[in-house]
Amino acid sequence: MRSCLALWALLLIAPVLSISTLVHAGDWRQFRGTESNGLGDDVLPPTQWSQTENIAWKADLPGRGLSSPIVVGDRVFVSCSSGFRQDRLHVICFAAGDGSKLWERQFKATGRTALHPKSSVASSTPASDGQRIFALYSSNDLVCLDLDGNLQWFRGLTYDHPNASNSLGMASSPVVVGSTLVCQIENDSESLATGIDVATGESRWTSNRPKRANWSSALVWPKRFGGSEDLALLQSSDGIAAVRPMTGEVAWNYADGASTIPSSVVADGILYAVSHGITALKPPSDSASIEQLWRAGKLGPGTGSPLVYKDKLYSINNAGVLLAADLKSGDIKWQLRLPGPFSGSPIVAGGHLYVFNETGGGHCVNLNADRGELVATSELPGEVFLCTPAVANGAVYIRSDQKLWKIAAK
Repeated sequence: MRSCLALWALLLIAPVLSISTLVHAGDWRQFRGTESNGLGDDVLPPTQWSQTENIAWKADLPGRGLSSPIVVGDRVFVSCSSGFRQDRLHVICFAAGDGSKLWERQFKATGRTALHPKSSVASSTPASDGQRIFALYSSNDLVCLDLDGNLQWFRGLTYDHPNASNSLGMASSPVVVGSTLVCQIENDSESLATGIDVATGESRWTSNRPKRANWSSALVWPKRFGGSEDLALLQSSDGIAAVRPMTGEVAWNYADGASTIPSSVVADGILYAVSHGITALKPPSDSASIEQLWRAGKLGPGTGSPLVYKDKLYSINNAGVLLAADLKSGDIKWQLRLPGPFSGSPIVAGGHLYVFNETGGGHCVNLNADRGELVATSELPGEVFLCTPAVANGAVYIRSDQKLWKIAAK
């Protein structure tokens, strides 16, 4: 392993505060939340807002990004990329309480930064194990910082895998499984997944993956659903493989294809795979094969990933229609059209679904109503919104190419 370390690290001089590493229950540690399922707690954030109403604070960002903010304790972290070639990589930390910037770190990209004009080098959402922040970029640069912004390690993965590239840009978000950070670097050439020791930055394993561009993100299959350890679910055009985080060994495999954009979701021991629409799967025990419970072609999501809340699965299709389906059968129970277009995924907090369209329209839907009720559509005009919101402790955090907002009662 050839690690590209602090030679490329351009650390900004910024105030660094000592904090406790205790993690609050309201953490939102990675893409679609700590358990990658899009579910927040039962605290209801504001259901409507404007530039002057229910905006606790907003902060300027130095660069573009499709990545979502994450929340650890009383801090909010976000990644950006700036410069003519988007080769300046940023990780920024804000105080959740008042939005003050606590620190910012910058790095120089070591890999390719060419991508689609709509995309960004900062497209992958950072992840955290509660003690560290891991930020992966489309340039295949991987940064590890502690919560105070101190560099722990830096990997230029392009040095190890020079042909791992995608002309449209990479966007899979890393996921923490135990003490391993799992990254999918999947593309049409040197396609791979790797498990990295969170403490040292060294690769524990690297496996070949299907040679096709893939923007979906890995999931965690918790051991509480059966098994001796948490597993990482790697989704690709071939299907979904459950791998052991310490070794990369495949524990079980679903090989009937899956989406390469929206990610699947796990709930109550069932995998709802974005495959042929949505396919509900019961993964195997030690002596059984994968059981298909149902398949519903009409539930296929557009760009955003589906989620499960209570007894229904929710999916937003390419036409901007929110579909609510019965978990036991996949039958559609109701549907609701929402003005799009959408690039980010929906999330749920306090029994309400929140999703933002690309022009800043934030929709709030009451899922406890019999057929779903659109409570409000609130606008944050003049910005481009391509990310999935984060939610923690009664607040929604949303970023655009230029700003980060905290939506909460003042």
